[in-house]
Amino acid sequence: MAEKPQMIAIVGPTASGKSDLAVRLAKKFGGEVISADSRQVYKGLDIGTGKVTKKEMAGIPHYLLDVVSPKKQYSVAEFQRDANKAIADILKRGKLPIICGGTGFYVDALVYDSLLPDVPPNEALRKKLDRETTESLYEILKKIDPERAETIDAQNPRRLVRAIEIVQALGKVPERSFNSSFTPLFIGIKVPAEILKERIHVRLLKRMKGGMLAEAKTLHEKGLSWKRMEELGLEYRYLARYLRGAITKSEMLIQLESAIIQYAKRQHTWFKRNTNIHWVEYDSPAKAEKIVLNFIKKTSE
Repeated sequence: MAEKPQMIAIVGPTASGKSDLAVRLAKKFGGEVISADSRQVYKGLDIGTGKVTKKEMAGIPHYLLDVVSPKKQYSVAEFQRDANKAIADILKRGKLPIICGGTGFYVDALVYDSLLPDVPPNEALRKKLDRETTESLYEILKKIDPERAETIDAQNPRRLVRAIEIVQALGKVPERSFNSSFTPLFIGIKVPAEILKERIHVRLLKRMKGGMLAEAKTLHEKGLSWKRMEELGLEYRYLARYLRGAITKSEMLIQLESAIIQYAKRQHTWFKRNTNIHWVEYDSPAKAEKIVLNFIKKTSE
């Protein structure tokens, strides 16, 4: 019997089918799903983030969706705390925790220990960095922590400042250790580049037809600032730019699709560092089931 509780983590790029696989595995192995997505924690960010619907959940409990107002900042440390609470509850009821999400930093924070350096905000440094452009913040980070620069949202000044702040405070790049309180199994969904691009394209058009623009408009009308929508990234960044007249609708769609493809590449870069991931083809869910079955048998002996 495994000394540490078993946990499954489903990872992979956006539009690869993580949610569907998580629900399928949860049904087969008595699991419940914890979302590891840095934007799905926010209320009202539904269509733009592709939040799993009640119908898609198929009766499987999901956690860490709709946790906080998008006007507030929700940190990875808060995610770690709340998700661990949910996992304790899942385990207490004899269920299998299944982490599902494309935010690699959130997944690693949850599965592995000693990942988060406790660095308080440095107001003097922040004031100084506030004068820098987003491009120069990215260049600064690239010099001091090239590995983090590869996977960060290069257009998000808040995240760039925080990453620089951590390195400055520690005097070195924080170590990314791989000790876990769990017995984890990582399953990664592999999608050929051209097919992934097509899936991203189709999904974006579907979301536009499904009311993504109206969702962004409503969020702003309810008090979500353009600046905050920029920070929330991807769909909300480009929808905000269109809604305030900075770009045309066709420019918005072209730029957004390109940004999502770039995001998928950053996700791939993040996950490929983890040599513990068992990669399965996007159209082979039965193979994933087999891997989970072997893992449960082996770690339950």
